[in-house]
Amino acid sequence: MTTTAADPVADAGATRIGDPARRTRRPRRGRGRKQHALFRLRGDIPLSLRIALGVLGVAAVFALWWVAATAWSGGSFLVPTPTETWDAGVELYRSGTLWTDFEASAERILWGYAISMGVGVVVGVGIGSFRSFEAASEASIGFLRYIPATALTPLFLIWLGIDEAPKIALIVVGTVFFNILMTADVVRSVPLDMINSAYTLGAGRLRVLRKVVLPHSWPGIVDVARINLAAAWLMLVVAELSAGAQEGLGFRLARAQRFYQVDTMFAILIVFGVIGVSTDLGLRWLRNVTAKWARP
Repeated sequence: MTTTAADPVADAGATRIGDPARRTRRPRRGRGRKQHALFRLRGDIPLSLRIALGVLGVAAVFALWWVAATAWSGGSFLVPTPTETWDAGVELYRSGTLWTDFEASAERILWGYAISMGVGVVVGVGIGSFRSFEAASEASIGFLRYIPATALTPLFLIWLGIDEAPKIALIVVGTVFFNILMTADVVRSVPLDMINSAYTLGAGRLRVLRKVVLPHSWPGIVDVARINLAAAWLMLVVAELSAGAQEGLGFRLARAQRFYQVDTMFAILIVFGVIGVSTDLGLRWLRNVTAKWARP
């Protein structure tokens, strides 16, 4: 009797062709299933849902604040209620102190951050556009940006006195290196094909910078200004606390702390938050109006 050896290749083919378990594949989990707007990866959500979630988030913060003020407050952990904070803010407004302090702080921010952004854009565009400029400035910027700006306060007081100059200088030094490096990253993201196409059409370096690099980088530069403005307000508070200010929101905050006026401190902190949100929305509006093609 003759025994025929099994053909493993034929058996495997038969298994692949004839076996229903092999022939039928299970659909992957989640494939073809409609995703809810809340959990869609990088997907947009309806405006009504966005507003509802925003209101819910604010309500959660106020609820946590109320619990901290009523259940946890005591001893050295003093937390005023939202009503007490509102009353303290109204008192600051009626006395005229709030507006005077806001004007003083806003003027310092305006001058200091305008200088910082001006230097940041000019130097950042140079670094992002020219490798020679980057090589010449990389080492010095890398060294200077790791020196804490607050550590320079005593030197600024010696060099510039106790007037407005040291406060503005501290805002500039505390934000300018972030503006430079982030602007340079924005400029580096300009597609090289666009620059080469402009050269091919006969444009020179300056024209390429004006017509290609700067317009393409403008939305990102506005976002840089939005992000680093928070650091400018931080440096403002430090400057007003350590550089002998007699008015300003930071000065008023320190004065309230000296007299244990926690409700006044909370009111000033909320003013900082309102200013931050307002300026952020204003800069977003500026970006959307001046660069409609770059709207997210």
